[in-house]
This record gives sequence, structure tokens and C-alpha cells, in this order.
Amino acid sequence: MTLAPRAVLVHRTTEYAELLARHGTHGQAAFFLSSRDRDIREVAERHRRTHRALAEVAAAVPHRWRQSRVERADLDRFLFGPEDVVVVVGQDGLVANAAKYLSGQPVVGIDTDPGRNPGVLVRHRAADAGKLLAEAAGGRGGVDELTMVEAVADDSQRLLALNEICLGPAGHQTIRYRLTADGRPASPKAGGPAKTKTGAGIGAEAQASSGVLVGTGTGATGWLRSLWQERGSALALPGPADRRLLWFVREAWPSPTTGTSLVSGELTPTERLSLTVESDRLVAFGDGMESDALTLTWGQTVHVGVSGTTLRLLG
Repeated sequence: MTLAPRAVLVHRTTEYAELLARHGTHGQAAFFLSSRDRDIREVAERHRRTHRALAEVAAAVPHRWRQSRVERADLDRFLFGPEDVVVVVGQDGLVANAAKYLSGQPVVGIDTDPGRNPGVLVRHRAADAGKLLAEAAGGRGGVDELTMVEAVADDSQRLLALNEICLGPAGHQTIRYRLTADGRPASPKAGGPAKTKTGAGIGAEAQASSGVLVGTGTGATGWLRSLWQERGSALALPGPADRRLLWFVREAWPSPTTGTSLVSGELTPTERLSLTVESDRLVAFGDGMESDALTLTWGQTVHVGVSGTTLRLLG
């Protein structure tokens, strides 16, 4: 017997709910904000809009379907099934948070606060949920296949992300590693003596920095773009469906044993950026979710590149 589709509603705790959890009552939360020249009414109204949207989407789910809800903080413990239709109710970033746990399920993004959210990934309104669910389950409607980035460690740990993967120290320190890059680099800069050429890629270099960012075309509207703009990079930013990535080393430090020549580049699906840890610990996290990160210790290597998994987002 074929299982009926399941609508999985992904949401996150609102700012108002977090204020109540911290202060106990609406009045105490209102006093806390007012003493800082802030008004709780705007926060409470966004909370009400979010819950109205959740209720409207839940009511639109067909009666024969199954239905589940998962909060952002519980995504790493939730088991998605192949028959699921994932409905993200909230902001653009919540789609990215959910994407790393999916394996090809169709995703519908519902904007709870039109005009406040950019609406790049949450493209629809709650009133359209019924029609969108039917289209997703029936394979109808336009679906965008958005490129994702993945990190795979030498002990088989794997991490997926929609926007970017950041590799760096667990705190605000400098980390040492050896970087090996395939692909096309940006215009080279003067670096230390640690750089060596490799036959297959553009080179290898011992580095000390605050981390490395590898981003997709979806991430090119955020953190990746800020680094690209700051560097005045000659590399073209990818589009969300482009099968290529850009990478940037953050604040590389020159020394007698570490260089700054390989600080940015581009990766196609056949190319990888590899980091071998040469200090205490490196963490790799995706889309700002540091609570769900890979941890690598001295001598371990992680390879980052275009993932074979894409996010199937209804247009």
C-alpha cells in the first residue's frame, strides 16, 4: 500500500514567544522593551501573523494526507520521509535551515511577513497553500533545482548547506591548516613561501586564518556576496541554479610558514577544496547553524564542493 503524502510544516519560535519564555508574562516583556525605547506591539503582531499563517497552511492540507510539524531547533532530530512535502512557514533563512536535512523532497516556502522578508526562498502566501500542496505532490508546477554545497570529512562525516559552509575555529581564534584547491583561482596575491603547485589543481598552501567560506548562488545574496564585494573579486557570482561555487579565505595571515596566495577561487562539480587540519580543532557548519557542525582534529582532512543533492523549491 502506498503511503499518503505527509505535509511537514517547518517553523521557528517567534521573537515574542522567546520574550515570554524569558520574562514570564506579556506585561513584563513589554516593560523590558519599553525601558529600552522599544515597543512590544510590533513583535506581538509578527507573532500573530506567523501563527495565522501556520493555521491557514495546516487547514489547507488535504484530509487524506498525514501532517507533522517541526520547529527549527529540532530539525536535526526529525526524520524526513521520501513521500513528504515540506512547507516552510517563515523567513528565507528557515528554508536554508531545513534544506540540509532533505534528500530531494519538494519544498514550498510560505512568507509570513511579506514586505519584511526578501521572499527569495519563501515565495508564496498562506492562502495559496492548498494549490501548492497539490502541485508538489503531483509533480506539477515549476520546480527550481537550487545548488547546494557539501563538506565530506575523511571519517565519512557529511554536511550539506544551501547558502554556504564555513570552516574555521570553534571560537574567535586563528586556525592553521593546509589548503589544496582545484578549479580556477582569482587573481593571485603575493603570498608566503608555503605555496606549492600541484599537477591536478591550482595549488596547495599552508595557511593561518579565521576560516574559509564556500558559498552557492543562493548564498550570493548574503555572506558570500559581502566577501566578494569586499575583495573586489573578478570572479562572477553564481546564480542559485548554477552548478558552481565560490570560496574565500577570511583574513589569511602571512608568516614564515604560512602564505596568503590562495585566498579565493571557483569550483565546478568535478572540483574540490580540501583542508587538512594542522591545529587543535576545526569546525564546519552550514547556513549559520553552529549547533549542527562537523568537528575535525589535527591531521584530518575535509573536502568541500558542489553537492549531488539539490533543493527542489517550488517557483
